[in-house]
Amino acid sequence: MAAIIRRDGVRSFVFFTVGGMGLALPLDSVLEILRPPALVPIPLGPPSLEGLARRRGAVLPVIGLRRVLGLAGTGEGGADDGETKAARLLIVRHNGQPVGLLVDRVSGLSAVDEDRIADAGAAPDPSIDADLLAGAILAGDGRDGALILDPDPLIERQFVDLGRAGGPAGTADFSVSAQPKTAAVVRQDEEQLVVLTVAEQEFSLPVAAVREVVPVPETVIRVPRARPHLLGMMTLRDALLPLVGLRELFGLDAAKDVGRGKVAVLRTAEGPVGVVVEDVREILRVPRERIDPVPPLMAREAEFEDMDGIARLDGGARLIPVLSAGRLFRHGAGNGAGLGGDARGHEGEAAVATEAEAERAEAFVVFRLAGAEYGLPVAAVQEVLRQPDAVTPLPNAPDFVSGVTTLRGAVLPLVALRRLLRLPEGQGLGGEGDRGRVVVIAAGAARAGLLVDGMAGIVRIPDGAIGPAPVVSQAQHRLIRRIGALESGGERRMILLMDPAELLDMDQLADLLAAV
Repeated sequence: MAAIIRRDGVRSFVFFTVGGMGLALPLDSVLEILRPPALVPIPLGPPSLEGLARRRGAVLPVIGLRRVLGLAGTGEGGADDGETKAARLLIVRHNGQPVGLLVDRVSGLSAVDEDRIADAGAAPDPSIDADLLAGAILAGDGRDGALILDPDPLIERQFVDLGRAGGPAGTADFSVSAQPKTAAVVRQDEEQLVVLTVAEQEFSLPVAAVREVVPVPETVIRVPRARPHLLGMMTLRDALLPLVGLRELFGLDAAKDVGRGKVAVLRTAEGPVGVVVEDVREILRVPRERIDPVPPLMAREAEFEDMDGIARLDGGARLIPVLSAGRLFRHGAGNGAGLGGDARGHEGEAAVATEAEAERAEAFVVFRLAGAEYGLPVAAVQEVLRQPDAVTPLPNAPDFVSGVTTLRGAVLPLVALRRLLRLPEGQGLGGEGDRGRVVVIAAGAARAGLLVDGMAGIVRIPDGAIGPAPVVSQAQHRLIRRIGALESGGERRMILLMDPAELLDMDQLADLLAAV
Protein backbone atom coordinates (compact mmCIF):
# COMPACT_ATOMS: atom_id res chain seq x y z
CA MET A 1 0.00 0.00 0.00
CA ALA A 2 2.97 2.31 0.55
CA ALA A 3 3.52 2.32 -3.20
CA ILE A 4 -0.04 3.56 -3.76
CA ILE A 5 -0.27 6.39 -1.20
CA ARG A 6 1.75 9.55 -1.45
CA ARG A 7 3.01 11.44 1.57
CA ASP A 8 0.32 14.08 1.26
CA GLY A 9 -2.35 11.39 1.60
CA VAL A 10 -3.69 11.55 -1.95
CA ARG A 11 -2.86 9.89 -5.26
CA SER A 12 -3.95 10.77 -8.77
CA PHE A 13 -5.44 8.02 -10.94
CA VAL A 14 -6.58 7.51 -14.52
CA PHE A 15 -10.06 5.95 -14.40
CA PHE A 16 -11.28 3.82 -17.31
CA THR A 17 -13.72 1.05 -18.14
CA VAL A 18 -13.26 -2.34 -19.79
CA GLY A 19 -16.40 -4.31 -20.61
CA GLY A 20 -18.40 -2.15 -18.19
CA MET A 21 -15.93 -2.77 -15.33
CA GLY A 22 -14.44 0.26 -13.54
CA LEU A 23 -10.63 0.14 -13.39
CA ALA A 24 -7.82 2.57 -12.58
CA LEU A 25 -4.08 3.06 -13.00
CA PRO A 26 -1.89 5.49 -11.04
CA LEU A 27 -1.44 8.60 -13.17
CA ASP A 28 2.35 8.56 -12.79
CA SER A 29 2.48 5.08 -14.37
CA VAL A 30 0.66 6.26 -17.53
CA LEU A 31 2.95 7.87 -20.10
CA GLU A 32 0.23 8.91 -22.56
CA ILE A 33 -3.47 8.54 -23.31
CA LEU A 34 -4.21 8.40 -27.04
CA ARG A 35 -6.80 7.56 -29.58
CA PRO A 36 -5.88 4.10 -30.84
CA PRO A 37 -3.63 4.43 -33.88
CA ALA A 38 -3.63 2.01 -36.79
CA LEU A 39 -2.46 -1.38 -35.55
CA VAL A 40 -0.38 -3.81 -37.56
CA PRO A 41 -0.96 -7.48 -36.67
CA ILE A 42 2.14 -9.51 -35.87
CA PRO A 43 2.11 -13.31 -36.13
CA LEU A 44 2.91 -15.89 -33.47
CA GLY A 45 2.01 -13.57 -30.59
CA PRO A 46 -0.18 -14.17 -27.53
CA PRO A 47 -4.00 -14.05 -27.96
CA SER A 48 -4.24 -10.75 -26.08
CA LEU A 49 -1.92 -8.95 -28.52
CA GLU A 50 -3.95 -6.61 -30.73
CA GLY A 51 -0.97 -5.68 -32.85
CA LEU A 52 1.89 -3.20 -33.12
CA ALA A 53 1.59 0.57 -33.05
CA ARG A 54 4.09 3.18 -34.14
CA ARG A 55 4.62 6.13 -31.84
CA ARG A 56 7.24 8.84 -32.55
CA GLY A 57 9.45 6.43 -34.46
CA ALA A 58 9.23 3.61 -31.89
CA VAL A 59 7.20 0.44 -32.34
CA LEU A 60 5.28 -0.84 -29.32
CA PRO A 61 3.04 -3.85 -28.71
CA VAL A 62 -0.62 -3.18 -27.90
CA ILE A 63 -2.54 -5.49 -25.55
CA GLY A 64 -6.33 -5.61 -25.51
CA LEU A 65 -7.48 -5.52 -21.88
CA ARG A 66 -10.86 -7.00 -22.80
CA ARG A 67 -9.03 -10.08 -24.07
CA VAL A 68 -6.76 -10.20 -21.03
CA LEU A 69 -9.73 -10.06 -18.66
CA GLY A 70 -11.87 -12.46 -20.69
CA LEU A 71 -14.34 -9.73 -21.68
CA ALA A 72 -13.85 -9.78 -25.47
CA GLY A 73 -17.05 -8.96 -27.35
CA THR A 74 -18.76 -7.53 -24.27
CA GLY A 75 -17.85 -3.88 -24.53
CA GLU A 76 -20.16 -0.94 -23.96
CA GLY A 77 -23.35 -1.34 -25.89
CA GLY A 78 -22.89 -5.11 -25.89
CA ALA A 79 -21.23 -5.13 -29.28
CA ASP A 80 -17.66 -5.34 -30.33
CA ASP A 81 -18.30 -3.11 -33.37
CA GLY A 82 -18.51 0.57 -32.60
CA GLU A 83 -16.61 0.13 -29.37
CA THR A 84 -13.42 1.26 -31.02
CA LYS A 85 -14.93 4.69 -31.64
CA ALA A 86 -14.73 5.38 -27.91
CA ALA A 87 -11.60 3.28 -27.25
CA ARG A 88 -8.43 4.80 -25.84
CA LEU A 89 -4.86 3.59 -25.65
CA LEU A 90 -3.04 3.88 -22.34
CA ILE A 91 0.74 3.71 -22.77
CA VAL A 92 2.68 2.41 -19.80
CA ARG A 93 6.33 1.44 -19.37
CA HIS A 94 7.37 -2.13 -18.68
CA ASN A 95 11.00 -3.21 -18.31
CA GLY A 96 12.03 0.16 -19.69
CA GLN A 97 9.93 -0.12 -22.86
CA PRO A 98 6.49 1.30 -23.77
CA VAL A 99 3.47 -1.01 -23.99
CA GLY A 100 -0.05 0.01 -25.04
CA LEU A 101 -3.16 -1.11 -23.13
CA LEU A 102 -6.36 -0.84 -25.18
CA VAL A 103 -9.39 0.09 -23.03
CA ASP A 104 -13.04 0.85 -23.78
CA ARG A 105 -13.27 4.37 -22.41
CA VAL A 106 -11.30 6.75 -20.19
CA SER A 107 -13.60 8.16 -17.51
CA GLY A 108 -11.25 10.87 -16.31
CA LEU A 109 -8.38 11.81 -14.05
CA SER A 110 -8.95 12.30 -10.34
CA ALA A 111 -7.10 12.67 -7.05
CA VAL A 112 -8.18 10.08 -4.48
CA ASP A 113 -7.88 10.46 -0.70
CA GLU A 114 -6.03 7.83 1.29
CA ASP A 115 -9.14 6.66 3.14
CA ARG A 116 -10.71 5.54 -0.18
CA ILE A 117 -7.80 3.29 -1.17
CA ALA A 118 -7.79 -0.26 0.19
CA ASP A 119 -6.29 -3.66 -0.53
CA ALA A 120 -7.75 -5.48 -3.51
CA GLY A 121 -9.45 -7.91 -1.16
CA ALA A 122 -11.71 -5.13 0.07
CA ALA A 123 -13.51 -5.16 -3.28
CA PRO A 124 -13.21 -8.72 -4.58
CA ASP A 125 -14.10 -9.42 -8.19
CA PRO A 126 -13.94 -13.08 -9.20
CA SER A 127 -13.37 -12.15 -12.85
CA ILE A 128 -9.94 -10.62 -12.14
CA ASP A 129 -7.02 -12.50 -10.65
CA ALA A 130 -5.91 -10.81 -7.44
CA ASP A 131 -2.28 -11.03 -8.61
CA LEU A 132 -3.11 -8.48 -11.32
CA LEU A 133 -4.42 -5.90 -8.82
CA ALA A 134 -2.54 -3.33 -6.76
CA GLY A 135 -5.54 -2.27 -4.67
CA ALA A 136 -9.07 -0.94 -4.85
CA ILE A 137 -10.70 2.50 -4.75
CA LEU A 138 -13.80 2.34 -2.61
CA ALA A 139 -17.09 3.85 -3.73
CA GLY A 140 -18.85 6.41 -1.59
CA ASP A 141 -20.36 9.90 -1.47
CA GLY A 142 -21.74 9.47 -4.97
CA ARG A 143 -18.38 8.50 -6.42
CA ASP A 144 -17.78 5.21 -8.18
CA GLY A 145 -15.24 2.69 -7.03
CA ALA A 146 -12.60 1.00 -9.18
CA LEU A 147 -10.05 -1.80 -9.08
CA ILE A 148 -6.43 -0.64 -9.39
CA LEU A 149 -4.54 -2.68 -11.96
CA ASP A 150 -0.88 -3.59 -11.53
CA PRO A 151 0.43 -3.39 -15.12
CA ASP A 152 3.71 -5.29 -14.59
CA PRO A 153 2.31 -8.77 -13.77
CA LEU A 154 -0.52 -8.20 -16.24
CA ILE A 155 1.97 -7.64 -19.08
CA GLU A 156 4.38 -10.34 -17.98
CA ARG A 157 1.60 -12.91 -17.90
CA GLN A 158 0.86 -12.28 -21.58
CA PHE A 159 4.46 -13.04 -22.53
CA VAL A 160 5.31 -15.93 -20.23
CA ASP A 161 7.55 -17.67 -22.74
CA LEU A 162 9.96 -14.78 -23.07
CA GLY A 163 13.35 -14.32 -21.50
CA ARG A 164 16.16 -11.89 -22.04
CA ALA A 165 19.36 -13.39 -23.38
CA GLY A 166 21.17 -14.62 -20.32
CA GLY A 167 18.37 -13.33 -18.08
CA PRO A 168 15.73 -15.10 -16.02
CA ALA A 169 13.02 -16.94 -17.89
CA GLY A 170 9.69 -15.23 -18.18
CA THR A 171 11.10 -11.70 -18.47
CA ALA A 172 9.53 -9.78 -21.34
CA ASP A 173 11.97 -8.20 -23.76
CA PHE A 174 10.27 -5.42 -25.69
CA SER A 175 13.24 -4.42 -27.83
CA VAL A 176 11.48 -1.62 -29.64
CA SER A 177 14.12 1.02 -29.32
CA ALA A 178 17.35 1.96 -27.70
CA GLN A 179 17.60 2.13 -23.94
CA PRO A 180 15.22 4.74 -22.55
CA LYS A 181 16.50 8.15 -21.67
CA THR A 182 16.78 9.21 -18.10
CA ALA A 183 13.85 11.09 -16.60
CA ALA A 184 15.87 14.32 -16.65
CA VAL A 185 16.62 14.01 -20.36
CA VAL A 186 12.99 13.13 -21.17
CA ARG A 187 11.81 16.22 -19.33
CA GLN A 188 14.22 18.36 -21.34
CA ASP A 189 13.25 16.87 -24.69
CA GLU A 190 9.47 16.56 -24.33
CA GLU A 191 6.45 18.40 -23.00
CA GLN A 192 3.53 16.40 -21.64
CA LEU A 193 0.26 18.11 -22.58
CA VAL A 194 -3.42 17.63 -21.74
CA VAL A 195 -5.51 18.29 -24.87
CA LEU A 196 -8.85 20.05 -24.27
CA THR A 197 -11.67 20.91 -26.66
CA VAL A 198 -13.51 24.23 -26.57
CA ALA A 199 -16.07 25.15 -29.25
CA GLU A 200 -14.81 22.16 -31.25
CA GLN A 201 -11.27 23.60 -31.20
CA GLU A 202 -8.27 21.99 -29.50
CA PHE A 203 -6.19 23.66 -26.79
CA SER A 204 -3.65 22.19 -24.40
CA LEU A 205 -2.16 22.73 -20.98
CA PRO A 206 0.99 21.23 -19.41
CA VAL A 207 0.19 18.13 -17.36
CA ALA A 208 2.16 19.60 -14.45
CA ALA A 209 -0.40 22.42 -14.23
CA VAL A 210 -3.44 20.10 -14.19
CA ARG A 211 -4.25 18.60 -10.82
CA GLU A 212 -7.18 16.49 -11.98
CA VAL A 213 -10.17 16.40 -14.32
CA VAL A 214 -13.72 15.99 -13.02
CA PRO A 215 -17.20 16.21 -14.56
CA VAL A 216 -19.10 19.49 -14.32
CA PRO A 217 -21.35 19.06 -11.26
CA GLU A 218 -25.12 19.29 -11.45
CA THR A 219 -25.08 22.23 -9.04
CA VAL A 220 -22.98 25.33 -9.80
CA ILE A 221 -23.21 28.34 -7.50
CA ARG A 222 -23.70 31.44 -9.64
CA VAL A 223 -22.06 34.75 -8.71
CA PRO A 224 -24.17 37.92 -9.24
CA ARG A 225 -22.86 40.58 -11.62
CA ALA A 226 -19.84 38.46 -12.51
CA ARG A 227 -18.17 38.75 -15.89
CA PRO A 228 -19.42 36.17 -18.44
CA HIS A 229 -16.39 33.87 -18.17
CA LEU A 230 -16.75 33.58 -14.37
CA LEU A 231 -19.34 30.80 -14.33
CA GLY A 232 -19.57 30.43 -10.57
CA MET A 233 -18.28 28.01 -7.96
CA MET A 234 -18.48 24.29 -7.20
CA THR A 235 -17.54 22.15 -4.23
CA LEU A 236 -14.57 19.83 -4.63
CA ARG A 237 -13.68 17.72 -1.59
CA ASP A 238 -15.24 20.15 0.88
CA ALA A 239 -13.55 23.20 -0.67
CA LEU A 240 -14.89 25.89 -3.00
CA LEU A 241 -13.51 25.85 -6.52
CA PRO A 242 -14.04 28.87 -8.81
CA LEU A 243 -15.12 27.95 -12.35
CA VAL A 244 -13.93 29.75 -15.47
CA GLY A 245 -15.45 29.01 -18.86
CA LEU A 246 -12.78 28.91 -21.57
CA ARG A 247 -15.41 29.33 -24.27
CA GLU A 248 -16.57 32.60 -22.70
CA LEU A 249 -13.02 33.68 -21.80
CA PHE A 250 -11.91 33.32 -25.40
CA GLY A 251 -15.09 34.84 -26.84
CA LEU A 252 -15.91 31.78 -28.93
CA ASP A 253 -19.37 30.55 -29.99
CA ALA A 254 -22.39 30.90 -27.73
CA ALA A 255 -21.99 28.88 -24.55
CA LYS A 256 -23.49 25.47 -24.21
CA ASP A 257 -25.18 24.27 -21.04
CA VAL A 258 -22.58 24.47 -18.25
CA GLY A 259 -23.94 21.23 -16.87
CA ARG A 260 -22.27 19.37 -19.73
CA GLY A 261 -18.54 19.00 -20.03
CA LYS A 262 -15.43 18.58 -17.91
CA VAL A 263 -13.61 20.67 -15.34
CA ALA A 264 -9.81 20.72 -15.52
CA VAL A 265 -8.57 21.72 -12.05
CA LEU A 266 -5.46 23.88 -12.48
CA ARG A 267 -2.75 24.75 -10.00
CA THR A 268 -2.27 28.54 -9.97
CA ALA A 269 -0.59 31.10 -7.74
CA GLU A 270 -4.07 32.07 -6.49
CA GLY A 271 -4.91 28.46 -5.63
CA PRO A 272 -6.91 25.79 -7.53
CA VAL A 273 -9.12 27.05 -10.36
CA GLY A 274 -11.56 24.95 -12.40
CA VAL A 275 -11.55 25.48 -16.16
CA VAL A 276 -14.76 24.32 -17.86
CA VAL A 277 -14.24 22.71 -21.27
CA GLU A 278 -16.27 20.43 -23.50
CA ASP A 279 -13.94 17.44 -23.28
CA VAL A 280 -10.48 16.31 -22.23
CA ARG A 281 -9.40 14.38 -25.27
CA GLU A 282 -5.83 13.13 -24.87
CA ILE A 283 -2.56 13.23 -22.99
CA LEU A 284 0.33 13.67 -25.40
CA ARG A 285 4.09 13.75 -25.09
CA VAL A 286 5.27 16.30 -27.65
CA PRO A 287 8.96 16.87 -28.51
CA ARG A 288 9.89 20.41 -27.55
CA GLU A 289 11.20 21.14 -31.02
CA ARG A 290 7.62 20.70 -32.26
CA ILE A 291 6.31 23.44 -29.96
CA ASP A 292 6.89 26.74 -31.75
CA PRO A 293 6.68 30.18 -30.16
CA VAL A 294 3.69 32.31 -31.03
CA PRO A 295 4.42 34.24 -34.25
CA PRO A 296 5.70 37.77 -33.39
CA LEU A 297 2.82 39.49 -35.19
CA MET A 298 0.38 37.71 -32.85
CA ALA A 299 2.60 37.65 -29.76
CA ARG A 300 2.50 41.41 -29.35
CA GLU A 301 -1.29 41.36 -29.07
CA ALA A 302 -2.71 41.10 -25.53
CA GLU A 303 -5.21 38.47 -26.64
CA PHE A 304 -2.37 35.98 -27.15
CA GLU A 305 -0.60 36.67 -23.86
CA ASP A 306 -1.96 33.46 -22.35
CA MET A 307 -0.28 31.21 -24.96
CA ASP A 308 3.13 29.61 -24.38
CA GLY A 309 3.39 28.28 -27.92
CA ILE A 310 1.80 26.18 -30.63
CA ALA A 311 2.33 22.43 -30.92
CA ARG A 312 2.70 21.09 -34.47
CA LEU A 313 1.46 17.51 -34.81
CA ASP A 314 0.80 15.14 -37.71
CA GLY A 315 3.30 16.88 -39.92
CA GLY A 316 1.77 20.31 -39.26
CA ALA A 317 -1.78 19.27 -40.17
CA ARG A 318 -2.80 19.57 -36.52
CA LEU A 319 -1.96 22.75 -34.59
CA ILE A 320 -2.72 22.93 -30.87
CA PRO A 321 -2.18 26.14 -28.86
CA VAL A 322 -0.32 25.54 -25.60
CA LEU A 323 -1.86 27.67 -22.86
CA SER A 324 -0.07 29.08 -19.84
CA ALA A 325 -1.88 28.26 -16.58
CA GLY A 326 -0.14 31.22 -14.91
CA ARG A 327 -1.25 33.81 -17.48
CA LEU A 328 -4.52 32.25 -18.58
CA PHE A 329 -6.70 34.33 -16.26
CA ARG A 330 -5.06 37.61 -17.28
CA HIS A 331 -6.52 37.11 -20.75
CA GLY A 332 -6.89 40.45 -22.51
CA ALA A 333 -5.48 42.43 -19.59
CA GLY A 334 -1.83 42.49 -20.64
CA ASN A 335 0.07 45.37 -22.14
CA GLY A 336 0.51 43.69 -25.49
CA ALA A 337 4.07 42.64 -24.77
CA GLY A 338 3.13 39.10 -25.74
CA LEU A 339 5.45 36.12 -25.55
CA GLY A 340 8.20 37.44 -27.67
CA GLY A 341 10.61 37.84 -24.73
CA ASP A 342 10.08 34.56 -22.92
CA ALA A 343 8.92 32.14 -25.56
CA ARG A 344 11.05 29.02 -25.73
CA GLY A 345 13.22 28.73 -28.76
CA HIS A 346 13.20 25.44 -30.54
CA GLU A 347 15.82 26.08 -33.15
CA GLY A 348 18.48 23.48 -33.63
CA GLU A 349 20.88 22.30 -36.22
CA ALA A 350 19.33 19.79 -38.60
CA ALA A 351 21.27 16.63 -39.12
CA VAL A 352 22.13 16.32 -42.79
CA ALA A 353 22.86 12.82 -44.01
CA THR A 354 25.80 12.45 -46.32
CA GLU A 355 25.30 11.01 -49.77
CA ALA A 356 26.97 7.76 -48.69
CA GLU A 357 24.63 7.45 -45.70
CA ALA A 358 21.61 8.08 -47.94
CA GLU A 359 22.69 5.23 -50.21
CA ARG A 360 22.96 2.70 -47.37
CA ALA A 361 19.72 0.76 -47.68
CA GLU A 362 18.49 -2.81 -48.01
CA ALA A 363 16.18 -4.04 -50.75
CA PHE A 364 13.19 -6.19 -49.84
CA VAL A 365 10.38 -7.89 -51.72
CA VAL A 366 7.32 -6.63 -49.87
CA PHE A 367 4.02 -8.51 -49.90
CA ARG A 368 0.67 -8.19 -48.15
CA LEU A 369 -0.75 -10.77 -45.77
CA ALA A 370 -3.73 -10.47 -43.41
CA GLY A 371 -3.74 -6.68 -43.51
CA ALA A 372 -0.02 -6.26 -42.85
CA GLU A 373 3.08 -5.84 -45.01
CA TYR A 374 5.99 -8.28 -44.82
CA GLY A 375 9.41 -8.09 -46.41
CA LEU A 376 11.96 -10.70 -47.52
CA PRO A 377 15.49 -9.86 -48.70
CA VAL A 378 15.63 -9.64 -52.49
CA ALA A 379 18.50 -12.12 -52.52
CA ALA A 380 16.29 -14.78 -50.90
CA VAL A 381 13.41 -14.41 -53.39
CA GLN A 382 13.82 -16.30 -56.64
CA GLU A 383 10.64 -15.05 -58.28
CA VAL A 384 7.03 -14.01 -57.75
CA LEU A 385 4.23 -15.83 -59.58
CA ARG A 386 0.48 -15.69 -59.88
CA GLN A 387 -1.23 -18.33 -57.82
CA PRO A 388 -1.74 -21.40 -60.08
CA ASP A 389 -5.21 -22.55 -61.09
CA ALA A 390 -4.50 -26.17 -60.23
CA VAL A 391 -2.63 -27.48 -57.21
CA THR A 392 -1.83 -31.15 -56.58
CA PRO A 393 -2.72 -32.18 -53.02
CA LEU A 394 0.06 -33.70 -50.93
CA PRO A 395 -1.18 -36.64 -48.78
CA ASN A 396 -0.53 -36.51 -45.03
CA ALA A 397 0.96 -33.02 -45.28
CA PRO A 398 0.51 -30.46 -42.49
CA ASP A 399 -2.53 -28.22 -42.82
CA PHE A 400 -0.39 -25.23 -43.82
CA VAL A 401 0.70 -27.01 -47.03
CA SER A 402 -1.82 -26.34 -49.80
CA GLY A 403 -0.19 -28.85 -52.15
CA VAL A 404 2.51 -28.91 -54.79
CA THR A 405 2.94 -27.54 -58.29
CA THR A 406 5.67 -27.74 -60.88
CA LEU A 407 7.98 -24.90 -61.72
CA ARG A 408 10.15 -25.47 -64.78
CA GLY A 409 10.07 -29.21 -64.27
CA ALA A 410 10.76 -29.16 -60.51
CA VAL A 411 8.28 -29.85 -57.73
CA LEU A 412 7.46 -26.78 -55.63
CA PRO A 413 5.54 -27.14 -52.37
CA LEU A 414 3.02 -24.36 -51.76
CA VAL A 415 2.82 -23.08 -48.20
CA ALA A 416 -0.27 -21.18 -47.01
CA LEU A 417 1.59 -18.53 -45.05
CA ARG A 418 -1.53 -17.48 -43.13
CA ARG A 419 -1.89 -20.97 -41.67
CA LEU A 420 1.81 -21.34 -40.97
CA LEU A 421 1.81 -18.07 -39.03
CA ARG A 422 -1.58 -18.76 -37.44
CA LEU A 423 -3.13 -15.60 -38.86
CA PRO A 424 -6.94 -15.24 -39.30
CA GLU A 425 -8.38 -16.48 -42.56
CA GLY A 426 -10.11 -13.99 -44.87
CA GLN A 427 -8.69 -10.80 -43.30
CA GLY A 428 -7.05 -8.39 -45.72
CA LEU A 429 -7.80 -10.33 -48.91
CA GLY A 430 -7.95 -8.57 -52.26
CA GLY A 431 -10.88 -8.44 -54.66
CA GLU A 432 -12.64 -11.37 -56.24
CA GLY A 433 -10.36 -11.30 -59.31
CA ASP A 434 -7.18 -11.39 -57.22
CA ARG A 435 -6.00 -14.95 -56.62
CA GLY A 436 -2.99 -13.80 -54.71
CA ARG A 437 0.67 -14.40 -55.44
CA VAL A 438 3.32 -17.06 -54.89
CA VAL A 439 6.63 -15.83 -53.52
CA VAL A 440 9.29 -18.44 -54.30
CA ILE A 441 12.07 -18.38 -51.71
CA ALA A 442 15.13 -20.54 -51.21
CA ALA A 443 17.62 -21.11 -48.42
CA GLY A 444 20.29 -23.61 -49.34
CA ALA A 445 18.70 -26.60 -51.03
CA ALA A 446 15.28 -25.87 -49.53
CA ARG A 447 12.76 -24.09 -51.73
CA ALA A 448 9.07 -23.25 -51.23
CA GLY A 449 6.31 -21.12 -52.69
CA LEU A 450 4.62 -18.85 -50.18
CA LEU A 451 0.95 -18.08 -50.82
CA VAL A 452 0.35 -14.40 -50.01
CA ASP A 453 -2.53 -11.96 -50.55
CA GLY A 454 -0.76 -9.61 -52.95
CA MET A 455 2.44 -7.79 -53.79
CA ALA A 456 3.56 -4.31 -52.79
CA GLY A 457 6.74 -4.38 -54.89
CA ILE A 458 10.44 -4.07 -54.18
CA VAL A 459 11.20 -1.50 -51.52
CA ARG A 460 14.57 -0.07 -50.55
CA ILE A 461 14.58 0.68 -46.83
CA PRO A 462 17.34 2.95 -45.46
CA ASP A 463 19.38 1.49 -42.63
CA GLY A 464 18.20 4.26 -40.36
CA ALA A 465 14.56 3.26 -40.93
CA ILE A 466 15.14 -0.33 -39.80
CA GLY A 467 14.90 -1.10 -36.11
CA PRO A 468 14.46 -4.13 -33.85
CA ALA A 469 11.01 -5.67 -33.61
CA PRO A 470 9.36 -5.96 -30.19
CA VAL A 471 9.64 -9.50 -28.89
CA VAL A 472 6.21 -10.96 -28.18
CA SER A 473 7.13 -14.65 -28.38
CA GLN A 474 10.23 -16.73 -28.99
CA ALA A 475 8.84 -18.07 -32.28
CA GLN A 476 8.09 -14.55 -33.51
CA HIS A 477 11.50 -13.30 -32.42
CA ARG A 478 13.28 -15.98 -34.45
CA LEU A 479 11.25 -15.17 -37.56
CA ILE A 480 10.78 -11.38 -37.34
CA ARG A 481 13.68 -9.61 -35.68
CA ARG A 482 13.44 -6.28 -37.50
CA ILE A 483 10.82 -3.78 -38.66
CA GLY A 484 11.11 -1.20 -41.41
CA ALA A 485 9.29 2.07 -40.68
CA LEU A 486 8.77 4.32 -43.68
CA GLU A 487 7.00 7.64 -44.07
CA SER A 488 6.40 9.34 -47.40
CA GLY A 489 3.82 11.91 -48.43
CA GLY A 490 2.04 11.58 -45.09
CA GLU A 491 1.72 7.80 -45.51
CA ARG A 492 3.20 5.64 -42.77
CA ARG A 493 4.21 2.07 -43.44
CA MET A 494 5.37 -0.59 -41.03
CA ILE A 495 7.00 -3.56 -42.78
CA LEU A 496 7.70 -6.75 -40.83
CA LEU A 497 11.03 -8.11 -42.06
CA MET A 498 11.33 -11.91 -42.12
CA ASP A 499 14.39 -14.11 -41.87
CA PRO A 500 13.99 -16.56 -44.80
CA ALA A 501 16.16 -19.25 -43.24
CA GLU A 502 14.07 -19.25 -40.06
CA LEU A 503 10.86 -19.23 -42.10
CA LEU A 504 11.87 -22.37 -44.00
CA ASP A 505 12.90 -24.01 -40.73
CA MET A 506 9.56 -23.47 -38.95
CA ASP A 507 7.58 -26.35 -37.45
CA GLN A 508 7.51 -29.38 -39.77
CA LEU A 509 8.29 -27.32 -42.88
CA ALA A 510 12.01 -28.17 -42.96
CA ASP A 511 11.36 -31.93 -42.87
CA LEU A 512 8.69 -31.55 -45.55
CA LEU A 513 11.00 -29.65 -47.89
CA ALA A 514 13.71 -32.27 -47.45
CA ALA A 515 11.26 -35.01 -48.45
CA VAL A 516 9.76 -33.29 -51.50
